Amino acid sequence: MTFSVQSRHSLTYVVEEIFGDTPASPSLSRLRHTGCEISLSKKTIQSDEIRNDRQMGHVIHSLQSVTGDVDFELSFGSHDDILAAALYGDWNSDVLKSGTIQKSLTFERGFNDISQFQTFTGCVVDELNLSIQPESLVAGRFSVIGKGMDTAASPSDASPLELSNTPPIDSFMGTVSEGGTVLAHVAGIDLKVENGAESTFVLGSDKAETIVPGRSRVSGELVAYFENNALIEKFINADESSLEISLSGIGGSYTILIPKILYTGADMPVKGDKVVTINLPFAALYDESAGTNLKITRTAT
Repeated sequence: MTFSVQSRHSLTYVVEEIFGDTPASPSLSRLRHTGCEISLSKKTIQSDEIRNDRQMGHVIHSLQSVTGDVDFELSFGSHDDILAAALYGDWNSDVLKSGTIQKSLTFERGFNDISQFQTFTGCVVDELNLSIQPESLVAGRFSVIGKGMDTAASPSDASPLELSNTPPIDSFMGTVSEGGTVLAHVAGIDLKVENGAESTFVLGSDKAETIVPGRSRVSGELVAYFENNALIEKFINADESSLEISLSGIGGSYTILIPKILYTGADMPVKGDKVVTINLPFAALYDESAGTNLKITRTAT
């Protein structure tokens, strides 16, 4: 008996034209990833029938949904479709903004050593996280909710497209500007995009009829070494500011602009004898000038 090993796992995808409908003879793209937990889940309904043997007579499968996370290392040109799906937008002249265009995708997990494949349809990116830390690769995670799952003994596309083979982007070549001024003392940044998507069900089907988005919520946390009270005073006075994060790698760069932020905290934990840092969680607001709460610009080199 042969057991599947994780090192032979593959993940491919295609953007759907119709929600939950994989295109015929799809041209899939390979998705570079470091972890995958996409799976099908089902609710159950238990019968309340009273029996003289005290046993449960029936458990019925109920509503089903696809959920899960995919971890990745950001590299130029490898995850642009995922970024667009997470921001509900389109790349326009290499600029992507938060918008209202919902994109659904079909994902296919391949367990290639045992020729088993799982196809997940109607998947919407509900959450995106990016973590930029010193001496580290830029790490990401996106979460999906979807419609359904099928299995097969062969892939939907035997020769998926390789979007990019560029090395992962690290934090050594990046810069962070706060309020228009480059910060030289940043200890890390975490960024989160939440779409608040929910599955909608109708009578006669156990699969989602559609997935409805909620508000676009962008938040994060800036961790800086404590040199003065300038950032703390912005929190005290509820002063709006901005963040611009430049991430450079082989093949190109991404500039992430959050044009209007409001700091919602300024914690300064002191434990032991380490350097003092300021933890500054923030929320992003809609900026009229930029026309968005988040903008990503890509530049090929």
